[in-house]
Amino acid sequence: MATGGEAKDRLEAIVLAAGAGARFGGGKLLAPWRDGVLLDGALAAAFAAPVRGASVVWGADARIAEAAMAFATRVGKADRLRLVHAADHAAGLSQSLKAGVESLPPNAAGAFVFLGDMPRIPAGVLAPLAEALAAGAAAAAPVFAGRRGHPVLFGAALFHALAGLSGDRGAGELLGRLGDHLARITAPDDGVLYDVDRPQDLA
Repeated sequence: MATGGEAKDRLEAIVLAAGAGARFGGGKLLAPWRDGVLLDGALAAAFAAPVRGASVVWGADARIAEAAMAFATRVGKADRLRLVHAADHAAGLSQSLKAGVESLPPNAAGAFVFLGDMPRIPAGVLAPLAEALAAGAAAAAPVFAGRRGHPVLFGAALFHALAGLSGDRGAGELLGRLGDHLARITAPDDGVLYDVDRPQDLA
C-alpha cells in the first residue's frame, strides 16, 4: 500500500477544454488573456500543481490542442503534456471528463480537474489540496466565501464514478454525496470561483 508521500508523487492534472463556449460566441478559450489566450491561465495553474503530467481534453476545435502545446513548449513543460481528444464532447461535460480520466496513467493516485475557462486559480491552494488527499480525504476542493470552487482533486477511488457520469454536468452531485470525505480547503482569493462565460467577463 502506498504511503501518503508516495501518493502525492503520483498526482495528475486534467484540463477540460472541449466546450463550444456558446454563451461567449465561440472561440472562448482562444480569446486574448493577458500575454496569451484564456486557456493559458488554466494551463499555468495545472503545471503549478504538484502533478507529474497534465491531460488537456479538447473537442471539435483542434486549435485548442495547438494552443496547449504552444503554451507548454513556451514554459518548458511539453514533455508533461497529454493532448486528449474527446470524440463525444458534444454529449456534454461528462464525456470530456471521462476522456480525461481514461487518459491518466494506471498508477495515478489522484487527479486535479481544472476548467479551461478559469484562468485565475491561486497557486497557493494547490499544495494544500494535495496534502488533504494524502491525509485520507476522498477528494479535496477549495472554498472561498462559503462557496466551493475549482480545481477539485479526486482520489483514484473516485475515477470509476467520474468516468460513469452522463450528460452535460460535472461532478457536483458526486461531491455532494461525499460528506465529510470531501476536504474543504480555504482559498486565498476568489480565483477559485472566477470563470469566463461571456466576453465582458474578461474585463
